[in-house]
Amino acid sequence: MEKVQVLMSTYNGETFLEEQIQSILQQSYSEVSILIRDDGSKDNTVSVINRIIEKNPGKIELIKGENLGVVQSFFELLQFSDDTASYYCFCDQDDVWMSDKIERAVHALRSCSAIGMFFTSTMLVDQDLNEIKVWPSPHERETSFYNSLVQNIAVGATMVMNKAARDLLISKTPNTNNLLMHDWWVYTCISAFGEVIYDSKPTMYYRQHGNNVVGGNTTAIHKWQKKWESFRKHSGDKLLKRQAVEFANQYGDQLDGEKLNQLQLFIQPRLSLKQRLNYLHKSKLYRQSWAENQLFKFLVLIDYI
Repeated sequence: MEKVQVLMSTYNGETFLEEQIQSILQQSYSEVSILIRDDGSKDNTVSVINRIIEKNPGKIELIKGENLGVVQSFFELLQFSDDTASYYCFCDQDDVWMSDKIERAVHALRSCSAIGMFFTSTMLVDQDLNEIKVWPSPHERETSFYNSLVQNIAVGATMVMNKAARDLLISKTPNTNNLLMHDWWVYTCISAFGEVIYDSKPTMYYRQHGNNVVGGNTTAIHKWQKKWESFRKHSGDKLLKRQAVEFANQYGDQLDGEKLNQLQLFIQPRLSLKQRLNYLHKSKLYRQSWAENQLFKFLVLIDYI
């Protein structure tokens, strides 16, 4: 049976951590190991992990690191991942995986001839695992590199990738200060060079609580309020373009013609309204919904992106 390694980053996660790890150990797919990197926890997280390791010898390995933040922590996990595994999963510390999560992913990825990634929607739940809703809603358009440059639709904790994808990611050392999130970067890289498989059926219970780094339990009004707050906070930063420039620096010489052309169009300066209108005429980039796509075009026109 092909080996699967789960890559988990922890930070002050003692409350829900054991339940998450148990859901991994109880997967229907049995050939699974866990590599945990603790990002400098100040609570009892490491003690909880060591207690679970004692009860499950040979299944879990712990790296105790300094506090680097979630993005850099996951990149270090990739660098230290098991070179003999066939598949790799990202994992958060406070969710619960459905019992067939890994099995479904492996089944889907076996059809990939080269670089491949599988991801799904989640079942949002409260801190007691009471179901709220499926999130995000099924996507209106296909996954692609042209979507990934301006929108992340892949929830990192649902991601499973094959070894070819993992090897692509560790072949470069990006400046993580230029990345919006580790899962966004992975979606961009794999959609540029391989196959991204999306399944709208959830594979995990995505727990919503006060300490989430990223959460999905928001109303439509609250979602747009958050977008406006982010707009005001980051006005002038051009975060999407900064991440795209980093991708161009790392992988631009490996892209085929049209993808490279669209990447270069996106990152070049657009100083005048005429240049921005011309860009929109040539651009193939898109966000998933009609409303999000109109917002993207508006932000280009006002030179926010």
